[in-house]
This record gives sequence, C-alpha cells and structure tokens, in this order.
Amino acid sequence: MNKFILSIIVAVVCVFAADAQTRTNREWITDLATNQRFVDHETVYDDQGRKVEESEYSMTGLKWRKRFEYSESGKLSRELVYDGRNRLNSIRKFEFDTLGRKKKEYIYNPKGVLTRIKEYEYGIK
Repeated sequence: MNKFILSIIVAVVCVFAADAQTRTNREWITDLATNQRFVDHETVYDDQGRKVEESEYSMTGLKWRKRFEYSESGKLSRELVYDGRNRLNSIRKFEFDTLGRKKKEYIYNPKGVLTRIKEYEYGIK
C-alpha cells in the first residue's frame, strides 16, 4: 500500500516538474452531430512565457504547425511553418524597430530561398 501511494506522489511530482518547464493551452471542439471531441488549437509556451509552438487541427488531424525561435535577447528571430503532413512549408525571419515592434518579415521557402518581404507600418493616419 505504501509503495502505491509513493508511486502516485512521484508521478504527480513528475507532472508538475514537466509543467514548470512548458505550458500548453488547448482549445477543444465538440461536434454535436457525432458528439466527437477533438483539439482545435494548441499553443505551447516555454518557461519564460514565450510561445514556442502553435498548431491548428481539424477533425481529420493536423492542419498546420508553427515553431518559434528566439534570440539571446528574447526577441522572436525565426518562425518555422509546417503543413498538415508536418513538412516544412516556409521559414520567416524578423527585424524589429527601436520600440520592439516588427519592422520587416523575410519569408523563405523550405530550401532557404527568399520569396517575399513583408513590411510593417504603425500609427498611420
């Protein structure tokens, strides 16, 4: 009996230790016609509260997934976008202005070839 209680305590401690490193938020949808429940959206945060992964799902499975990487200063540096088959679709790199807002976004194909540049403007009247 004591071994059983100790096993439960160890399992709970392991869960809390893993949760302290990352936090996952999930959004669920229930199809009322079939009463089937499935994950619609999932976001994973690191121990500093930064978004490190985001996924969108349908009843049939993964639609897309994004992985976020940060510089040593904590700014978003790269966003890797994957398709529903978990294949790399695009790579996005970012520049920021002096206020920390996105200034430019460079979009590359999976082979690393620059295909588009997106520029951000703020406070336009």
